[in-house]
Amino acid sequence: MAKLGKESGAYKAKQELVKEIEDCIKNAKSIIFMDYKGITVAEVNALRAKFRKAGVQYKVYKNTLVKIALNNLGINDLDEKLTGPLAVAFSSTDEVAAAKIVLGEKFKGKMEFKFGLLGTSTLDANGVKALASMPSKETLIAQLMGLIQSGARGLATVISAVPRNLAIVVSEGSKKKSA
Repeated sequence: MAKLGKESGAYKAKQELVKEIEDCIKNAKSIIFMDYKGITVAEVNALRAKFRKAGVQYKVYKNTLVKIALNNLGINDLDEKLTGPLAVAFSSTDEVAAAKIVLGEKFKGKMEFKFGLLGTSTLDANGVKALASMPSKETLIAQLMGLIQSGARGLATVISAVPRNLAIVVSEGSKKKSA
């Protein structure tokens, strides 16, 4: 049996895969690791389509390559969690997109969250589920803008009420003097 030396094609291919994984990790806002044992090929294809539409990369890598890539980036606390068949979803645009898609009705019960990364924070399965239940970034921004606008409207109403009330008082006072 041939040894895999540093000059072999298989070794170089693995190095390229590790580099690819590192790039995906660096560019991701969130990373979800899931067990994909209960999902059919047709469902994987539908899942990949939904992921692509949401700007999420869905990959299945060997755990040892993912471990090497994570360790190269200084993330060492996930080594024990990288066991069994794992699929990885790298979300580079919306932190909650991948988790929301997997938690969707079609895939509920067929894929299981194992753990995730949100920035530099590690999430357990419950943390990933909580992430999936959060509104999207756009929704949160819209809600914040609504709060800011309602506060500004209230302030404008109060400020405009002062001169209006002053005018009413002056008008009432002049009516009393006339009478």
